[in-house]
Amino acid sequence: MPDLPTPQDAAEAALFSECWDAVLAYADLCTSGSTAAAQLGREAFAHGTREARAAETGRLRSAGRRTARLPRIPLLLTAVRTTAAAWEEEGQGHKLDPDLRLWLNSDKADRYTGPPLTRPLALRGLRDLQQADAELLWLAEVEALPLSVVARRLGLDPATAADELQQVRTLFRDRCHRNHLDTPMDAQCRSYARLLDAVTRSSAADTPGDLSRHLATCVQCAEAAACLRLHGGGLPGALAGGVIGWGGLAYLERRRRAAEVRLGAGRPGPADKANDGPEDAEQKARVARNGLLVAAVLVSVLALGVSMMPFGGSGDDLGARGDVGRQPVADPNPDPPLPSPPTLPPATSKPAGKTTQDTSKSEKPSKPESSSRHTEPQGTSSPTKGDESESPACRVEYDLVNQWPDGFQATVSVTSGKSLDSWRVSWSFRDGQHVGQMWDATVSQDGSRVTATAADYNKSVPAGGDLAFGFIASWRGKNSPPYDFTLNGQDCAKSS
Repeated sequence: MPDLPTPQDAAEAALFSECWDAVLAYADLCTSGSTAAAQLGREAFAHGTREARAAETGRLRSAGRRTARLPRIPLLLTAVRTTAAAWEEEGQGHKLDPDLRLWLNSDKADRYTGPPLTRPLALRGLRDLQQADAELLWLAEVEALPLSVVARRLGLDPATAADELQQVRTLFRDRCHRNHLDTPMDAQCRSYARLLDAVTRSSAADTPGDLSRHLATCVQCAEAAACLRLHGGGLPGALAGGVIGWGGLAYLERRRRAAEVRLGAGRPGPADKANDGPEDAEQKARVARNGLLVAAVLVSVLALGVSMMPFGGSGDDLGARGDVGRQPVADPNPDPPLPSPPTLPPATSKPAGKTTQDTSKSEKPSKPESSSRHTEPQGTSSPTKGDESESPACRVEYDLVNQWPDGFQATVSVTSGKSLDSWRVSWSFRDGQHVGQMWDATVSQDGSRVTATAADYNKSVPAGGDLAFGFIASWRGKNSPPYDFTLNGQDCAKSS
């Protein structure tokens, strides 16, 4: 199995982490098992990286003359498809998905290797865009990343990213329209080309009946309609299906689910950007999380109040104001009520049921040896990890996204109870796992203890907000979930 290429610099290393996630997702669709998926992904990644570096070198040598090529992620995805085709020719087709093998031996696959003017329209349109424009369109539409994240990765102004994306969509449409007119087509398709352009420009325009019947039977014109119609949410599917080919829509769905896992639920997808800004959905998610925190605090306060209420006829002193932090253990044979009313403890003291007790006195009550009561306090009130009267400082969710014989991919999402100017998440592995790559954080590992430190762009976290990152690691023998998560040194509770 070939090794992954070595990054040339820090920027390419960060790009490798992002691209490997996409390549492995598509390779898993194309194969019949995790072992074959890892092998196909590595071969395709190495081949696609060499092709991208060669194209970049050729562009520099041509004195700034632009060469038409795909952005890095779709370039690597097409490398997965071509590597799978090579497997089929070399007798390794048994490792591939049966439906993919049928597709590779059909006329549909021939369109991607045939004459340039007969290739899918989305593929030609994306190649005709400038590199930065094509990256913006692919990351926002197919990879389903929020515009704020896309803008940060591409060095754009988040305030104007939505306008730039709309301009790129329009530019992509114009390129596709021009390529559609250049495509060899019969007389009937040619007669509908101008009408198709006019109908797809407006969301209010009705499709004539004869054009609708034609689109139901003509693959090329139906593909053109999907690329030319920017409204209706069909552009991501047109891009994924036209550029990747087999499994494009399944890959699109996987990337949307992966984005939800990495970035948290409640964030808008690309189709929702026209109606709601990215900050609107983030605010809704934040309000929901804060509501849950408030509910948890109210329940804790109610439980604290009930536990401090005097119960019928006992009249025991629940605490003394001058001895905050020390609580007497309830006596199994209480004395009659004292004439003076009980003194309630300050609000900061803990209920008696939550104190640390002497095991020799609390496991089994025994009769007193004399008539005098044993009233010496036998425990101190101190917060512990299991103290339900206090909300945890943070909650962590660990998700094993994918796993293969010698490695795995996982994401970590942490909800912080307070605002942070920077963060550091640590955990321990049980079975000797070792983290090799990490995105959205920098990683260090000392034995079984792993620490992820915030990147420059995601240090700030609001109260009740989420921070998330992902990584690729190796394992051998057993891959148990990590434990002992901490956020800036404070213990985190695992989400159920």
